[in-house]
Amino acid sequence: MMLKPSQPGEPVTLLPSDLAILEAGQERKDLPCTVTQRKPDLGFDLRFHGGFDVTVPLQELAGDGQLLTVVFRVRPDDNPQHPSYFVQHFNVPVIEEDAKGEAMLQGAIDMGEGSYHVDWLMRDRDERLCSSSWDVAAALSPKDKPIPLFISKDQVAEMAPQPFVNDVPTAEQKKDENLSVKLLVNFAPQSAGSAALQRSDTDALVSILKTIERDPRVTRVSLVAFNLTEGRVVYRQESADQIDFPALGKALQTMKLGTVNIAKLNQKHSETDFLQNLISTEVGTPSHPDAVIFAGPKAMLDADVPQDDLRKMGDVDCPVFYMNYILNPQATPWKDSISHAIKTFKGVEYTISRPRDLWFSTSEMFSRILRSKRDKSLALAATGASR
Repeated sequence: MMLKPSQPGEPVTLLPSDLAILEAGQERKDLPCTVTQRKPDLGFDLRFHGGFDVTVPLQELAGDGQLLTVVFRVRPDDNPQHPSYFVQHFNVPVIEEDAKGEAMLQGAIDMGEGSYHVDWLMRDRDERLCSSSWDVAAALSPKDKPIPLFISKDQVAEMAPQPFVNDVPTAEQKKDENLSVKLLVNFAPQSAGSAALQRSDTDALVSILKTIERDPRVTRVSLVAFNLTEGRVVYRQESADQIDFPALGKALQTMKLGTVNIAKLNQKHSETDFLQNLISTEVGTPSHPDAVIFAGPKAMLDADVPQDDLRKMGDVDCPVFYMNYILNPQATPWKDSISHAIKTFKGVEYTISRPRDLWFSTSEMFSRILRSKRDKSLALAATGASR
């Protein structure tokens, strides 16, 4: 938990003894422990995730239950006057006196690019201390330098408990392109047999949505969140200036992955039929936004939607894209059912395996969308001039 001052602009209040240990910056081993810093890595949520791992011999925690308190301070090298303070409490269960092995404790924080100094301590109820300090740096590789992160340089924050929060730019930060996009997202786990969405799955899919929504050229977004396995639309939001992420997260909690719908057992290729109806309803409408964008993990259905049926829908008057999120593309190198379907509309597919893929594919996709919109405007102008 990140500690906040009681009043804005005031310093964070710590126990004097804790503050003295942090200021001393000396290693203490009254309470035997080994703390190892975790090198910051860039997540799909476009934030660096760092932290620490701590091991403590179980015999040091023997008894009727201990309480371990961790306090640490993170100071940006370029702005040391504004440190961030964190506290964690670990309730230790009853441990036998002759217990063998070690307890593993962990802590995690988010950070932007920058170099930081960490002062760290852990104490038990008997005020035994373990303390340490270290330097850590979060830096984008030269290949990743153009990526705008979702956290500012030298900023330190708690790791978000879940990704479904509204944290988009304000409207005045938007430009004048006025792009409108429709997003069709298959919220499904990477593993088709998984009975639940993992945090890594939702982080990646939500980051795709936020990367698109945060683009300064986008002013209107509509969203259809669905699940092919259940064969239903889980959440729908009509065109708006931003996505209601809390409402989306709440709707996704109604999904029941891993259960079998008896009614669909007698329906051959029910998932294919659902995908076909979804495309017909959402892509085959007479009017379109500036782009239709599918996103999701590989959707390997028993049968693909017949392309002849999709061609009967006629031409789609906007570009169609598919952002395919797959952590290991080599394991499933062939095209999936959504890829097969958008081919009918001359759709463009991007493979999202790493955070950098998300940024570069989104940049290239918006270049295509803008080119399409301008070409359409020029064609309309030419048609009007010829009348």
